[in-house]
Formats: sequence, structure tokens, C-alpha cells
Amino acid sequence: MTKTTEYQVPALVRGLHIIELFDANHRVLSTQDFADQLGVSASSTYRIVQTLLDRGYLKKVARNAYELDSQIVSRGFAYLAGKDLIDVAAPHLNQLRDETSISCHLAIRDGLDTLYIYRAQASQRLSVNIPLGTRLPCHISAMGRVLLQQLSDIEFSAIYQTQQLDMHPHPHPQTIAELKRLLKNEWQQGYSSNRSDNATAIAAPIHNYMGKVVAAINISGADQVMNDPEKFEEAKNQLLKTAKAISEVAPA
Repeated sequence: MTKTTEYQVPALVRGLHIIELFDANHRVLSTQDFADQLGVSASSTYRIVQTLLDRGYLKKVARNAYELDSQIVSRGFAYLAGKDLIDVAAPHLNQLRDETSISCHLAIRDGLDTLYIYRAQASQRLSVNIPLGTRLPCHISAMGRVLLQQLSDIEFSAIYQTQQLDMHPHPHPQTIAELKRLLKNEWQQGYSSNRSDNATAIAAPIHNYMGKVVAAINISGADQVMNDPEKFEEAKNQLLKTAKAISEVAPA
């Protein structure tokens, strides 16, 4: 055993190997295919395959036949989209943070979740800083609702028709109808805002050259600061200015 393999987890290695077997010429593979490539019996791959199924990385298409499922695609696209967006948005968000002394964040939509991919962290004691990689249901955050604006009515109905919104208490929307009204109002005003846990966030959309919402940014501060109407208005205007500047150079 070499030093590089000494600390590897065999089951994880096999699971990653299974995923790597899929390519443009091998879109559907069988349990026997996995076993042959791993050099083990078909029965010994059962738990690994079942784990990948449960986690959404594989999808069963026939008896003992599988293809890659949505987790691979969504996480891959989220990463690639986020990488270019971060490069473009980071300088603008850092500048907004420096001008306002309030924390700013960048997020994209991954399914029904808002995925935080960048933050410009303010140093003040009362600053609000959401860790990178945080996921929040779209309907309960300002950035999340901005991100839902990219959905058509058909897409919105398809992904929310089975969702139960009242698991999150007021002031979050409790029904689909209430969420739709809120999204319409926020779209018309050009920004979204949300108050929770003694903090207030204002969010604005990032559009690509075709006008499609590809991301959202926010400015998020403690209520001691954001409850001041003058400071709120100033922060909102600077946020919208920053969103416009990023949108002018945002990747497709």
C-alpha cells in the first residue's frame, strides 16, 4: 500500500469509480458493468449502488440498469456557473461592502434552494455573514425569491405543486398563492427584502445579456442599522446600482 492510498476509503473510491464510468458513449450501465470494471462480484456493489441511488447520483432505468441522476448535473452546472459569476461579481460586491460597511452575498438557484457561493464580509460586530455553501429554501429569503423570477408559470407550478410552504412560519409566505403575489410585487418594484433573526436583507437580480435572471446579490445587515429608513433606502439604491453593473458583464 502506497502512502497516497493508505488513507483512502475503499467504498468511497468504488462509488466515485462507478460515477466516472458514465460518459457520452456509456449513458446506461448495469450492475454487471460496475462489477466488471471494479473487479468484484455484482453483489458486492449493491450497497454502493443503493447509496448512490438514495443520494440522487444514480437513477434506475430498468432492472439492474442505471444512468446518472440530477444531482450530478445540477451540482456540476451550479459549480461551473458559480465560478464565472464569482470572478465577475466579487470586485463589485467587495466595493459595495466597503462603501456601506454592510455584508453582501452572491447566490444561485439549485432546485428549490438558494445556494450561497460568495460573500463580501463586513467586519462590524453587528454584521450578517452567511457561510459559503449555505442552502436556504428559495421562498424564505430575499435572494431566493429574486431567483424564482427566472421561472415561467409552467416551471413554477411544476416544482412547487407538491411543496408545503407553511413549515416555515410568518412572515414567510404560507401558500403558493401568497408566494406568487409576493413574487409579482417584488418583481414590479425591482428588488426583494426579507426580515428574520434581527436582520434585514435586500436582494436584486443579476441578468445576463438576454435578460434572464442568472443569480442574485444581497446586502444584509442587522436591524439596528437597516431599520433606519434613510439607511435602508441608501443601501437599496447602492445594491441596485451594483446589480446593474454586474449584469452588464455577467456570463450567460
